[in-house]
Parts: sequence; structure tokens; C-alpha cells
Amino acid sequence: MKKHLLATALFASCFTAHATIVEMQTNQGTISVNLYDQHTPITVGNFLNYVTDGSYDGSVIHRSVDDFVLQGGGFKFDTDFNSIETADAITNEPVLSNVKGTIAMAKVGGNANSATSQWFFNLKDNSANLDLQNGGFTVFGEITADSFETIETITSLVHCGEIPTVGLNEDQCPTTTSGFNAENLVMINSVVVIDDDPNSSASLSPKENTLIDEDNSSDNGGGSSGGSLAWMLSLLALAGFSRRK
Repeated sequence: MKKHLLATALFASCFTAHATIVEMQTNQGTISVNLYDQHTPITVGNFLNYVTDGSYDGSVIHRSVDDFVLQGGGFKFDTDFNSIETADAITNEPVLSNVKGTIAMAKVGGNANSATSQWFFNLKDNSANLDLQNGGFTVFGEITADSFETIETITSLVHCGEIPTVGLNEDQCPTTTSGFNAENLVMINSVVVIDDDPNSSASLSPKENTLIDEDNSSDNGGGSSGGSLAWMLSLLALAGFSRRK
């Protein structure tokens, strides 16, 4: 798959970012995100639509994989996990690289243009895997330096399967998704825009995705990737969890 001509033009001019800044208030701390407005306008617009309509308020971080990804934007919770209502899927924009500290869109394995509401934070440099797989995963922002503390707090929690939990030990992991209580989950209380000036982060220098130029005709669709929704799609039907710390 080749990069879009628009992306090429962007990189040929001045590879800096101008960003709208959003703030996620979680029960484990604050995560601030600089959005790459000019580089991935479709994806940023889609994300901000979910922000402004309150879709992410009261949602949960439902997936945490050590040294890989931290994922949210898919579920709210009352007595069980309930999928967020989603708009139409968007066009993929794989122009930036999945390096540590970036936020990218999750999507369905085997369908490059299937991202809706779910996103994930890259916990390490995942570029060798995610920049090319399944058409490349669209990076659309990066977290601020002081947000890493909150990310690390979440990833260090006891996990039930891939779900980070609060106030549980390994032996207390529920055997079904309905066995959780809201206070046992990492909740995103709100996501708000704190600076909508697209020039607010002009000093950012996102890394270009160069792997997307490679021929990925043999790609298997990325079913095992951090951004794939395969794990998410099985979550509601999950009968039990493997336990890990």
C-alpha cells in the first residue's frame, strides 16, 4: 500500500505538528493528548466527534498488554460492558509512525478502513509491527511527557486477562464480564478539549511512517495486533479470564 499523495506533500514541506489538546480525566490520573490535526484530519475529526458528544465520558480502559498497548474507547460499564454507539467507519490515514507515547486507532483485522471509536496508546515503539500491518494503524496524536505517569499507574495494576483492575488481587478476578463492579475498572470520567488552537503545539515533530511504502499484499490482516478489534469482539462473550499481574 502506498501513502496518499496528500501525505507525501505534507512531509515534503515541513514535518511539524500543530495540535488540538484534549485531556482525559481517569480515576487513576490525567492523560493529556496532542492531536495531529493537519497530518490526520479525518481521524482527528472523528475522535473529536466522540469527545464532543460525550461518548468517552464514563467509558473504561478495557485492554492492557504489557510493553505493547493500552486500549479504550469501546465500552461503558453499568452491570456489564456495553459497547459505545459508533458512527460510520473512517478512511485509514497511516502517515505517522506507531512509536512510544502515540495514540492510534483500533480497527477490525483484515479491514484497513474500519476504525470507529476505539483507540490505543503505544507503550513502546511498535512501528515495526503496526506501521505496516492491516494497512498501517493510524497514529493521530501523542501524549504529553507528564502523562506517562498515569499510563504507568494503569499498566502496573493487577489484570484480569487483559483488563486492568482497581482494588482486586489475582484471586478475586471475576469469571465473567458481568462479575465486575464499576469501582474495579479504570474509568475515563471525562474527555474534554482544553486548547482548540491548532497552533498550540507547533513544536511537535511526529515520526513519519515509512514502512507503509512497502508492499504488504501478503499481510494477513493484523488479527494479532494491538489495534485489532478481534479481542474486543470476543470480550462480551468471554466466559472467563486467564489471570496475570
